[in-house]
Amino acid sequence: MGACISRGRAAAMNGGTAFLRATSPAALLVALIAALAPAQDGTRETFTAFAVSTGGPNSNPVAEPLTFTVDRWSSDAQRQTLAEALKEKGSDGLLDALRDLPEVGHMRATASLGYPLRYADQQPLPDGGRRLVLATDRPIAFWETWSSARTLDYPFTIVEMHVDKDGKGEGKLAMATRVVTIANRIVLENWSDSPVQLTNVRMER
Repeated sequence: MGACISRGRAAAMNGGTAFLRATSPAALLVALIAALAPAQDGTRETFTAFAVSTGGPNSNPVAEPLTFTVDRWSSDAQRQTLAEALKEKGSDGLLDALRDLPEVGHMRATASLGYPLRYADQQPLPDGGRRLVLATDRPIAFWETWSSARTLDYPFTIVEMHVDKDGKGEGKLAMATRVVTIANRIVLENWSDSPVQLTNVRMER
């Protein structure tokens, strides 16, 4: 009996070795990435936009294509946690609470590898569209071209987008000092006043 088990194990090991030899490194890499990727809940959505800065006093206007991918939407409990942190401890509290949250997606500019999103919230609008709020605890490279050292004081970015029922719309990108909470939801304090506008926002089908 022991000999049979030993032979069976040897055959299995030999078969596995043969499989690895027959599998290309690229295929193994793809399989490894798939195994390590965060589990999806079927809600993945991708949005593209052009970020257009009006320019600061010491910089020229810049434009950059951005891609936002939401793997999952933040829970009610997570939204409540951030709202309370902002209300009770201000920007510093919001940043700490944001860094404690798991990744919910990522955002990427053309010249960057991308940054993880820590928060993604959606809210229906009366016209059938949605208000989307995304947040990351890292600055975007193109942002620094006009904000200079300000990103050192507020090392995270908040995005608010309004899209219609067809997934098209506009947005804004701002720092933590320009956000407030309304009904326990984080929104930009003044929608009409932001240094970076997101134009041609589109949900990818």
